[in-house]
Amino acid sequence: MPPIPQALNLVWPDTAITIAVILLAAVVVRLLLARAITRIVAAAVSRSERHTLKSPGGRLLKHTTGIGSERYKQRAETLGSLLRSVSTALIVVLTVLTIMSEVGLPLGPLLASAGIGGIALGFGAQSLVKDYFAGIFMIIEDQYGVGDFIDTGEATGTVEEVTLRVTRLRDATGVVWYVRNGEIVRIGNQSQGWSTAIVDIPVASTEDPARVIELLRGAVADVAREEQFAEDIIEDPAVVGVDSIVGNTMTIRILGKTKTNAQWALQREILERCQTTLAAAGVKGPPVVPGAPLPAV
Repeated sequence: MPPIPQALNLVWPDTAITIAVILLAAVVVRLLLARAITRIVAAAVSRSERHTLKSPGGRLLKHTTGIGSERYKQRAETLGSLLRSVSTALIVVLTVLTIMSEVGLPLGPLLASAGIGGIALGFGAQSLVKDYFAGIFMIIEDQYGVGDFIDTGEATGTVEEVTLRVTRLRDATGVVWYVRNGEIVRIGNQSQGWSTAIVDIPVASTEDPARVIELLRGAVADVAREEQFAEDIIEDPAVVGVDSIVGNTMTIRILGKTKTNAQWALQREILERCQTTLAAAGVKGPPVVPGAPLPAV
């Protein structure tokens, strides 16, 4: 075997040391960035939580509904994982390029090919990038989460899974919808923080409103005192009064604030109790005109 030139004996140890320093620096930078990302994300989520619960009764809302702790923890973990993955990929690429330059490999053709490939990928994956950016901002702004009942315009249902690219939700008929985050223009969240139980009671317009309202208040108070509903109620249901009078129908509205997605059961119970109470008191319902649709309840 021919002897190794003395120049190579001097160059390779220096190159190996330089590569080791580059790798060590990359590891240190990765650890520092990971720690910084964790702190930044935690601070951002904390500010968002304080802003959400800043309204009057916010502390009570957090205690009764349970929003905050688990939901914000999940958001922090998702954002932290995403940012750490992106930072790791960038550090790896820069480290590899630096080592290639150090050992003397030509970077010009590689960078030119990468630039052309990046442009082609950017044009071909615009919708994918749009979906991911929309998903990132959706998580940062806490627009909705798993278990929320939302209206995306294209579909309405309960959110079952949220990823950076798509949102999966199930509607009332059991159909599962996959909605791309980049295609969502507006969101209607019916269960963020708390929900409202709305019950409209139609009676004949000839009935005494004060008497009917008093009867309804008694029925609603009985429902609010029941143990199975008390823990889901944030503000006791209240008979707000006559909402409308159309023809021979007078509609009285009842409103109540509940935990998220707990309004449906409360509405059904209030409607049943009110109907029983009014029937027992002899309160007449709206007259039915032959051929006309029945009044909505």
